[in-house]
Amino acid sequence: MEPDNPLWRFALAFWQNAEARQACLALQEQGWSVTRLLCAGWLALSGRRYDGQEDATLTKWRQDVTGALRTARRALPKGSEACRELREAVARLELQAEQLELAMAWNALKPTTPEHDTMQGRRQLIEHNLARAANTSRQAHAATGELNTLARLLANFSHGDIQP
Repeated sequence: MEPDNPLWRFALAFWQNAEARQACLALQEQGWSVTRLLCAGWLALSGRRYDGQEDATLTKWRQDVTGALRTARRALPKGSEACRELREAVARLELQAEQLELAMAWNALKPTTPEHDTMQGRRQLIEHNLARAANTSRQAHAATGELNTLARLLANFSHGDIQP
């Protein structure tokens, strides 16, 4: 497993955009997986379709490890000075779990042959991929605003050397 991979580097770069962060976190509150959204966006930027399928091990990791750490962090009071250090430590562990989650996704998604990014239909590919990141088509329909925001940001994202 490669924790420092192109998908991880894309995620870090994209996460720097406050609007992207806000949209992803809003979707996460609605039951979306940020990892699935990031995979969908990364693949679209490389001209590849996202089918929404993922390995059961990755899904289990998200639920049992990343999700459990997120739940633990959220259970700790934000304003409590007594819990501040513990909350920060759990947040760091949550980030490490997310990095490993993305490494698992990278292993499944990394191209076996070089692909070339094509600008033709880029926005449509982004929209398609983001919709496939939903658990259900109903979930995608309910999140049109956030998905449009992410599609716009991805379409304008300059990913430079963050290639698949």
